[in-house]
Amino acid sequence: MPAILVLHGPNLNLLGSREPEVYGSLTLKEINERLAVAGVELGLEIRSFQSNSEGALIDALHQARNWADGVLFNPGGYTHTSVALRDAVAAIGLPVIEVHLSNVYAREEFRHQSLISPVCSGKIVGFGWRSYWLGLQAMVHLLSE
Repeated sequence: MPAILVLHGPNLNLLGSREPEVYGSLTLKEINERLAVAGVELGLEIRSFQSNSEGALIDALHQARNWADGVLFNPGGYTHTSVALRDAVAAIGLPVIEVHLSNVYAREEFRHQSLISPVCSGKIVGFGWRSYWLGLQAMVHLLSE
């Protein structure tokens, strides 16, 4: 059974109460629960991890090399600022799909630039929690090719 790391970046621990008009009303726990159910349906092992720390996210990506077949990654605000996370994604040799709850292209201009996207297999934005669900669907197809 393929194993997928679902990696959540900074401030995503506040989902459900943080700007629900932008990010929706589901908590991170509820999103992870839905992804676990979707994983069972798709024949995937799902492991989720969230951190507000850039270093912890890098460590999680490095550790994924030892057990995961792919990564869904919402880098949050680090999307636009972290060369270190970009380099970690490039270094691990796994397919990584960048996901965002909101449509970053309909928001502030600084959110239009991702340092992470160029080293990812793809990017899904703007579908709320379903961005992750769509990412799992895409990952299944990537892994089957």
